[in-house]
Amino acid sequence: MLNQPVTRPDTTVQPSVIRQLLTIPVMVAALGYLVDMYDLFLFSVVRVPSLKAIGVTGDALLSDGIFLLNMQMTGMLIGGVLWGVMGDKRGRLSVLFGSILLYSLANIGNGLVNTVGQYALLRFIAGVGLAGELGAGVTLVTEVLPKEIRGYGTTIVATMGVLGAILAYFMADLFDWRISYFIGGGLGLMLLVLRINVFESAAFVRAKEKNVQRGNLLMLFNNKARFLKYLQCILIGLPIWFVVGILITFSPEFGQALGLSEPVVAGKAVMLAFTGQVFGDIASGFLSQYLKSRKKVILLFVLLSAVFIVVYLLVPVKDITAFYIICTLLGFANGYWALFVTIAAELFGTNLRATVATTVPNFVRGAVIPLAGLFTLFKPSLGTIASALVVGAITLAVALFALAYLEETFKKDLDYVEK
Repeated sequence: MLNQPVTRPDTTVQPSVIRQLLTIPVMVAALGYLVDMYDLFLFSVVRVPSLKAIGVTGDALLSDGIFLLNMQMTGMLIGGVLWGVMGDKRGRLSVLFGSILLYSLANIGNGLVNTVGQYALLRFIAGVGLAGELGAGVTLVTEVLPKEIRGYGTTIVATMGVLGAILAYFMADLFDWRISYFIGGGLGLMLLVLRINVFESAAFVRAKEKNVQRGNLLMLFNNKARFLKYLQCILIGLPIWFVVGILITFSPEFGQALGLSEPVVAGKAVMLAFTGQVFGDIASGFLSQYLKSRKKVILLFVLLSAVFIVVYLLVPVKDITAFYIICTLLGFANGYWALFVTIAAELFGTNLRATVATTVPNFVRGAVIPLAGLFTLFKPSLGTIASALVVGAITLAVALFALAYLEETFKKDLDYVEK
């Protein structure tokens, strides 16, 4: 009997696909998220030197720093709702223009502050602006690309965003903190010129012509099935911000608790984690296309997160280099951020898609507040390591439970509306 040829999945990206991925909407969404992440990460890097420069000293560096972070996060939570609703009511382009203009001007303003009050107001305004970029970009990309390749498009967007965080690290190292803010604002304003040529998605135009409610936030809560689906979208992203918001942000404290040979530099740990996330986003995006599944790949990366969280907290590492390598691996496991936001966009109809895709990542970011609260609550009795293990186990268990009941969206046609 003759041997039959074995057929294998075609994983090559054809030239026609590359041309579609390099269209203006995809590139502008990706560059917008790059500038978005630049600002978010830049504040984390320059927080201490900028506060010292405006006269903050001693214990106030921590308390005022937390105050500024909370102001930024409050702005992002409010902005997530505002931009999401606007994206469904007025169109994806209104958000892409409005959000980047707002946070670009706020970025420039951040470079001019002289008091904590001014800084807090501008971090709030920047947070409002930053909240709209990712959701609107992913929504537009998923709607303008064919369903067979939209996973590649959202991977490009997320990867460029993480590169923005890495760029911020090097800009802050090369320039004064005020100049670094001016650079971020200037990049955003330059991007506005490119956005003049961006076109609205055909799916939104068709939804606009129909007699349906668009951007009605209450629709997410007045239907049980729809609300549970929305909640599941948020829950599967919790491990990402447990890692970023607790393990990496407080890496100096964890390094001390682990007895490392030298102090951990928080900025370096964050930069390495984001570097790992770049490769994780690329790997998860291509793997999702290969397996033709979002859920399987997210499951794999959540399990990878569990492994590296245990390694980070329990393996007796004393060498600082080894610790930084583990931070990078944690970042790689966080590389399902693009798929997580893509699923949120794909699960809902055109008249609610921007609302969901914009609010979900911002609610996940905001979830770091209760997660940090739990960590702080358990820490006095359990200690730094054990309390982090407990909170990490809770977030992982919740994410896996939510993922188990979530719909697979890889082949889903997105040209429909919620009623």
